[in-house]
Amino acid sequence: MSTQFLSKLSQNYIELLEDNEYYDITLEVGEDPNVKILRAHKNILCYRSPYLRRALLTSNKNNKDNVLNHIKLSNVSPEVFQIILNYIYGGILSLNDRDTSVTFKILLAADELLLQEVIDYLQKYLIENKSEWMEQHFELIHRTSFQSNSLLQLQQFCTDFMANSPEKVFKSLDFTSLPEKSLVQLVKRDDLQMKEVEVWDHVLKWGLAQNPTLLPDPSTWSDNDFKTMENTLQHCLSLIRFFSLSSKEFLEKVRPYKKLLNHQLYENLLNSHLDPDSEPTDNILLPRNIKIDGIIDSKIVKNLNIISTISRRIDKMVINNKFDHLRELYLPYKFELLLRGSRDGFSPKKFHELCNGKPYTVTFIKVKGTEEILGGYNLLKWESFGDWIKNRESFIFSTKDNNVKNAIIISNIEKTENALLYGICAGPYFGDIAISATFDHNKSYDYISYGKRYYEKRIKDSDGRFAMEDYEVFQIIKR
Repeated sequence: MSTQFLSKLSQNYIELLEDNEYYDITLEVGEDPNVKILRAHKNILCYRSPYLRRALLTSNKNNKDNVLNHIKLSNVSPEVFQIILNYIYGGILSLNDRDTSVTFKILLAADELLLQEVIDYLQKYLIENKSEWMEQHFELIHRTSFQSNSLLQLQQFCTDFMANSPEKVFKSLDFTSLPEKSLVQLVKRDDLQMKEVEVWDHVLKWGLAQNPTLLPDPSTWSDNDFKTMENTLQHCLSLIRFFSLSSKEFLEKVRPYKKLLNHQLYENLLNSHLDPDSEPTDNILLPRNIKIDGIIDSKIVKNLNIISTISRRIDKMVINNKFDHLRELYLPYKFELLLRGSRDGFSPKKFHELCNGKPYTVTFIKVKGTEEILGGYNLLKWESFGDWIKNRESFIFSTKDNNVKNAIIISNIEKTENALLYGICAGPYFGDIAISATFDHNKSYDYISYGKRYYEKRIKDSDGRFAMEDYEVFQIIKR
């Protein structure tokens, strides 16, 4: 049996470090004007730091007169190296109440001195306890960690951070110091969680920072100035999703910089906003995959572009189906689930129990055996009794599937007197889309059909009955 008395051993070695009598090496640490001479012991330094061992071997070869060894360490401040010496001698690394910037400097000193135990510990400590500070100083962390072969945990932190929260990188005070390669990697990501107009603004800001002689106002630029900026941003320009911008954003944010863009690209962009019948080209980048939680909990709708288009129509915005899937999502509403047939049942009774008295509802119907979705919007409250309901605001819609590239057909009410049908045996009945049960509201729907009669556009290829796989009713609420 053996017992380790490490605490006393550590204490004795710290006392040896503080003793000025038995040292056999001096270390000149820091840069002018902050330079300090520290005393130490060769044998301890050799066995605790591979870097210092190599330095001492070189010093011994050059020490022909057998004078006291002397090593210069200009990259480490005296304060930080004193902390490192306490670790080398006593195995003590105290971080209590230290500024995080000092802790990071200790890590960099440990990296230079090849103190792997400290490197591993401090990387983990910073990631687990000081991640907010590292996010705020991302450019420094990113640049420094990728200059080392030992700071692998910090490198992984940077990679994960850029993937999960790239917008924070853009919004940091020092993002303009990012290397071009890092900026390109960031801008090219499909999951960059920022509005496209903000991405464009930040790329321009980065470009201006690389060309400090250029004034921020592009109206003051010469052709040579535009060429200079184009060369600076040449690897970023093709990664901006310009077609995702609204007409107002295009007018205010892109038009002043049109000389930066390829002429044909700019013409195509202009046409997309001015001519609703123009055709998008095949090589246009789709909008980024923005993660928006809590918008809708649906088993039918998997594509937020459908929700965006419906929300635009509810707010009476211009809809251009040929470019809708390329525009940035418009999601001002939360869709609160009232009813799901597969969960709550397919009877008129259940529909009225869950949906009566609820205004501003959107219904989605999944056609059985296909990927087709039909639906309608009703701003009025659903009721059990009534007849044909007049409504100027109702509309119906359809889409072939959840594919972002497939158009969503919106059909406005034409014969307003027949916009909706209320009845105890009727479900969400939108004129052309009939959903009801025969004679008994307790039974499941047995009459489900489509026929173009009261709404402007045809939304289904053929009239007649169809089978419903599932349906959902949501109430929209302003976010």
